[in-house]
Amino acid sequence: MKKLFANLAIAILLAIIALAGIGNQARAQEEPFSQRIFLPLAFPAPASCATTGATYVGLTVNPPPTDRPAAQHPDLNLGLRGYAPANVPGEYIWLGGPTDARAPQLTTLFVTPRRPDIVSVWRVFDWNWAQDRRGEVITSPPVTLMGLDAAQDELLLLPDSGYDLGQGYEALVLYADSRRITLKYTREDNVIWGYALHLENICVDPNLLALYRSMDAQGRGRLPALHPGQPFARALRTPPLIAIRDNGSFMDPRSRKDWWR
Repeated sequence: MKKLFANLAIAILLAIIALAGIGNQARAQEEPFSQRIFLPLAFPAPASCATTGATYVGLTVNPPPTDRPAAQHPDLNLGLRGYAPANVPGEYIWLGGPTDARAPQLTTLFVTPRRPDIVSVWRVFDWNWAQDRRGEVITSPPVTLMGLDAAQDELLLLPDSGYDLGQGYEALVLYADSRRITLKYTREDNVIWGYALHLENICVDPNLLALYRSMDAQGRGRLPALHPGQPFARALRTPPLIAIRDNGSFMDPRSRKDWWR
């Protein structure tokens, strides 16, 4: 009798399993296929940066000051424009045309000068000045911002150029916050004339940031100045992004003959 009950229990259990399998198969046929999506983990940036060990001073700026607060100026604060991925090769290119022998050389952005791997390419958004809002992405040149391979906490230095602002300084800090900076190779408080660099996803030296904020609050008659090769930031876990402008126009940062000689 016990054996009969045991066999009966096993039979009932098998029937339940079979019915469950049929039910699951039916539901699978009724429900639409769902694809699993993997999203990258986003690690928060550190609350503050380690100092670079450099000291910073200000330099007199040629008037007039910028026509609006720098944080609200899309020519100074690249974060207002934003950028979108560029569907083009992430590799250095050769361009035709003349070359400025005094142009900033981005190889000297690093302590050991190098031409790093390009890890991403982007298109910065244009700005509709008439309506004072973001426009479409800039498509000429095809790349206006690119990500560079750099080690976390690696020092970033002012790229050397053939320009001199006086007293051995080569660039002013036109805008800075904790994670971005805009550098200008003339004494004007704008990007209309001369070369300018935008760097994103970096950790700006807190002493430099404090000096910039103080001088910005005092009316921008003076702004922090950097010597060639002077550290101003460190790389984060995410690759630093860099854009270069000439007389206001965004240039292709991949150009070897211009920026990576």
